[in-house]
Amino acid sequence: MISLEGAGRPVRAASSALFALTVFTSAGLVFLVQPMVAKLVLPLLGGSPSVWNTSIAFFQSALLAGYLYAHLLQRIASVRIQAGVHLTALLAAALVLPLHITGALGDPDPARPALWLLGVLALSIGAPFAVLSATAPLVQAWHARTIHLQTGAQPYVLYAASNLGSLLALLAYPALVEPLIALRGQTFGWSAGYGAFVLLMAALAVFVSSTSAGAATQPPAESAAPTWLRRLTWVALAALPSSLMLGVTTHLTMDVASAPFLWVIPLALYLTTFIMAFADRPVFAGKTMLMFQAAAAAASALLIPLENQNFVLQFFIHLAAFFLTTLMCHHALVARRPEPARLTEFYLCMSLGGVLGGAFNAFVAPVIFTNVWEFPLALVLACLARPGHGPIRIWQWAVFVLGVAGCVAAVVLAGRFGVDTNVRIALGVAVVSLFLVRDRVIVFVGLMALLSVCANLAGDRVDVRNSWRSFFGVVRQSEMPVPGLGGQVKMLSHGTTLHGAQATAPEFACRPLTYYAPDTPIGQVFLAKLEEGRPLEIGAVGLGTGAVAAYTRPGDHMTFFEIDPLVVRIATDPQHFSYTTRCAQGRIDYVLGDARLTLSKQPAEAFDILLIDAFSSDAVPAHLLTVEAVRGYLERLKPDGVLILHLSNRNLDLVSPAMAVAYEAGGEALLQRYRPPSDRPALRESAEDALIIARSYEALARFAADPRWDETEPTLARPWRDDYVNLVGALYTQMKDRWTWLP
Repeated sequence: MISLEGAGRPVRAASSALFALTVFTSAGLVFLVQPMVAKLVLPLLGGSPSVWNTSIAFFQSALLAGYLYAHLLQRIASVRIQAGVHLTALLAAALVLPLHITGALGDPDPARPALWLLGVLALSIGAPFAVLSATAPLVQAWHARTIHLQTGAQPYVLYAASNLGSLLALLAYPALVEPLIALRGQTFGWSAGYGAFVLLMAALAVFVSSTSAGAATQPPAESAAPTWLRRLTWVALAALPSSLMLGVTTHLTMDVASAPFLWVIPLALYLTTFIMAFADRPVFAGKTMLMFQAAAAAASALLIPLENQNFVLQFFIHLAAFFLTTLMCHHALVARRPEPARLTEFYLCMSLGGVLGGAFNAFVAPVIFTNVWEFPLALVLACLARPGHGPIRIWQWAVFVLGVAGCVAAVVLAGRFGVDTNVRIALGVAVVSLFLVRDRVIVFVGLMALLSVCANLAGDRVDVRNSWRSFFGVVRQSEMPVPGLGGQVKMLSHGTTLHGAQATAPEFACRPLTYYAPDTPIGQVFLAKLEEGRPLEIGAVGLGTGAVAAYTRPGDHMTFFEIDPLVVRIATDPQHFSYTTRCAQGRIDYVLGDARLTLSKQPAEAFDILLIDAFSSDAVPAHLLTVEAVRGYLERLKPDGVLILHLSNRNLDLVSPAMAVAYEAGGEALLQRYRPPSDRPALRESAEDALIIARSYEALARFAADPRWDETEPTLARPWRDDYVNLVGALYTQMKDRWTWLP
């Protein structure tokens, strides 16, 4: 047997490097596969941000299963036998490879998408993910029974190496893997990486089996068992950051796009806090961190209700609050870690906390909340993890009272100086008031007060009559007076994006508004086809308020393809909107499910008009804009039919790749960037970017003669395909147009 006591420094260094490389590689594979699998299933569920939240909840559950397996494996006295069992498990899990999404459960069920997704993930990746997840605590336990006993080196440092591997994998996916490697190549590459890891684990198994400690029949003496209060504290300190991560992800992706490259950012920050907290010398801990955390949390609490404020400001402040609050919780967790003999139990409790936090966001919050309140709730509760600092001094109470008073004053001044000025005043006062205060009680109370005040501020700006929440997001119905449209106008928004409006005045009630008004590109196409005088077969992907149904005449037939049953219930209830019930004169049908799947089941050459207008809070599911998707749309158009792609988007340049896609798919295309006259009443029309595509140029001849329509430029971007989508490039292009200083 080999004993490290008699080995030289090179042997000890090599053995330590082998341990670190093994946990680093396993963690990289674990976290590289998460955005990859999410991208595989995203097209099947319409690009909803909840796909990521549900996927994370599954991965956290699989992680818990792996940690439980590693903990139970410690009951085997011999490390050699443990290594043999783990290698066998790795080989058995490889039977489901190469990586793919199983078709055993059929198409998604729109009524129960979360259950379908969990089942598909369990069958497709559950076994390899769980056994890979077990590597970090298992290898650390082996380290505690070999290297730690021989040299005194702490095994907890390996957890930092594990999270470093996870972080680098997550950053590599959006920066290198997704833009450069087709999805099929990604899955085969990951499967090959899994095989290479099995060989690496075999080498480590040989090493631990050949050491003197590896041959021991009894593990080292255990310390006293932790109390249940301590275990519950471990669970709580792990649950809050997990909930925060999913909460801030939902809050941000509802306003930008449901894309893995955006989902990766909060998860990468989450892993960074583990690296900083579990380092030999914890990074950025103590009073300074607590001061900045209080300031960032205050700023975030202020901006959460104000969803339509500057996105860049929202993005950085919410991520800063999430990062610092998570780091605070993980520092508190590390301060309460046990002796190495209790290592696997500690990680098991941490994993359980992660599962509970993730499950709350993925499964409980959408049922009990009508908005994304889980993020501010976790942010406030996490302040209780702050250390107490004894009695609160009089000057601290004074600063707190002045801060709250300043926010109230800012609300009062809102009507006089405008919302933007109000936000700046309140933001400055809130940050200054809590920057100087560290005690958990006063910060907890302060954040509660800020949230209450700012929610009232936001409520005064919009008359929200109803709010609903489903797996696919938050939907609100609001109203505002528009004198030019005869009085009150009802609006439907998904997240922060307007998805349609309808006037309540009888003379305007059946007039399509916003993007669907007669003068917009969408309206122009409908009016032109109506002039042909024959019954039309119309398909529309994305229901919204159902405004385009008002264009139908007797004999026309319109089919809406909608993924969210909630939206269908709202649009077909005359108490909310009546385009489809009172205004439509033709027959209206509804097909539930993802549009790619449901449209593929429609007959060829079926539609005179096919409108693609599927948005989720300004986030177009990218799989609806690929070459393969557009080819499928064109196959379902009649020879003279017209496909309309509604490409309006605040944060992504969808026009450039869409023009390239149209050309690559073999279609003829025209583009219109419509901007309504400034003298039009609010909500009557909206600015709109639309691309129309047909199977032949003759089908577009009427529009080509209209000066409002322009020829396309298909060389501005690489066409998107099912295995290649460059959302990072689309975001950068849009930002470059907005910020001219970008290269």
